[in-house]
Amino acid sequence: MPLNYSKWDQLELSDDSDIEGHPNVDKKSLIRWKQRDIHEKRDLRKQKIAHLEAQIACNNVLLPRIIDIAGKLADPNPSIPPTRYWTNLVEQLGKNPSKDCPPGNDPTKIEQTYDGMLLSLFQRVTQETRDKLKGLTLQESEREERLGKELASEMAMHVKQLGEMIEKDKKELADEIAEQKKKITTEDIHEGFETKYVPPKPEPAPVPHHKVIESAVKGKNTVTEFEVLNPKAAAASPASTSHEEADDHDVELPEMTPSLVEFSKIAMGEYEKSFRFIQQHRDVYVPGASDALLVAGFEAESQGKHAYAKKCIHQSLLLQYCEKLGRDGVGIFFKKMISGDARAKTVFEEDYKQTYQHLKKRVKLSKEEAAKDAEGREQIQLVAEDPSITISFNVPDGPPPEDLRLEGPGTEELDVEEVRKALQYRWEVFQQLSKPMQDALKTNVLEEVNKVLGAMDVAEAEAVVGALDSGGILNFAEGGIRDETGKDAAS
Repeated sequence: MPLNYSKWDQLELSDDSDIEGHPNVDKKSLIRWKQRDIHEKRDLRKQKIAHLEAQIACNNVLLPRIIDIAGKLADPNPSIPPTRYWTNLVEQLGKNPSKDCPPGNDPTKIEQTYDGMLLSLFQRVTQETRDKLKGLTLQESEREERLGKELASEMAMHVKQLGEMIEKDKKELADEIAEQKKKITTEDIHEGFETKYVPPKPEPAPVPHHKVIESAVKGKNTVTEFEVLNPKAAAASPASTSHEEADDHDVELPEMTPSLVEFSKIAMGEYEKSFRFIQQHRDVYVPGASDALLVAGFEAESQGKHAYAKKCIHQSLLLQYCEKLGRDGVGIFFKKMISGDARAKTVFEEDYKQTYQHLKKRVKLSKEEAAKDAEGREQIQLVAEDPSITISFNVPDGPPPEDLRLEGPGTEELDVEEVRKALQYRWEVFQQLSKPMQDALKTNVLEEVNKVLGAMDVAEAEAVVGALDSGGILNFAEGGIRDETGKDAAS
């Protein structure tokens, strides 16, 4: 096939031997003048092209608006008289002009905006129309009618002129662009056969894990050691054993990444959407991803979020099936599921149902075990040392009044300010307690208070009892707390 070299005819070469001038003018100066002339003409052509493009774009915005106004003025059955419509239009553009303007113009200067350009045209048309009717003797109604016709005629003329100007500028622009393309410049140079190697993206990292401490391995009872207030009573209880008897070890659980969270929200059965998501997010199909989804499903089922738990199990099984099918497992699996392979869908859906039922059983057993562990947990309970003594609670109704008065026998030697401080401290202690504890104290029933204390950790319950005692809310003859842990086992 013959090669075409015609494109090289467009090269504008600067050959020193082609430049001839006056013998009294040095050749180097002539060469520089020639080069400058070429660049100046090239720059002027660029400026003209840019100017024509901007002018055409501006006129293309103005022309539809002028056509619309001219049409309303020429309407034989107008809703309002043409002269009133014209006056309202000019006033609106003058009082509330839009700041919309061509690119590069200053919107703060009205003459550079589209509305400003139209206002200038309308003012000129108004003046020319009035000059035409200046020497005519007409009645008011005839004058208004004649003025409307003249306005419509003037605007129709401007519509025609602006359309012709746009066509003229387009033709001139095309000629200038054609002239510009006659010569190849450095701006036209582009890379032809260059190839750029883009290395493949690195494989995404596996799903991160976090460590949790799991008490006891399979086959042994889960045993937890608690710090107690009464070591002897705790030693008598079989529910408490030493830490050495438990076989504790660290277990690493996979974490849900942001991509896996989004992947887990895809509805079950939307295989095409899951396939596209895996293609766009490579960090979903990595080691540990299916396990992370199983853990998320377990947690969701434990919290009663059954619908989300089903989605997590479903998406986890998708990844597991893809992994089992080998290197091209993603394509093979989704091709069967998207195409509606009945046998493949039946196997997968049955596996999903069995897996979810198994997860439900595991969650139920886990909750039962947790409830049993909670029953054997050490608690802080308020018990009077002497059975004849009744424990009561001095619950304040509010801060001490400003006008505090001490009345009754035995109050003569008391200092009012000291009593005020004690009452204020009692109120502050009460305010810092939790809402359940406040409600239990207001009942003045020991069993209700012990119920709230039993739900607390030992350290928290000790702090609450100490605050009740120091604030004077806890009222019993011989202050003291006895640990009742293991009481049933010891007796």
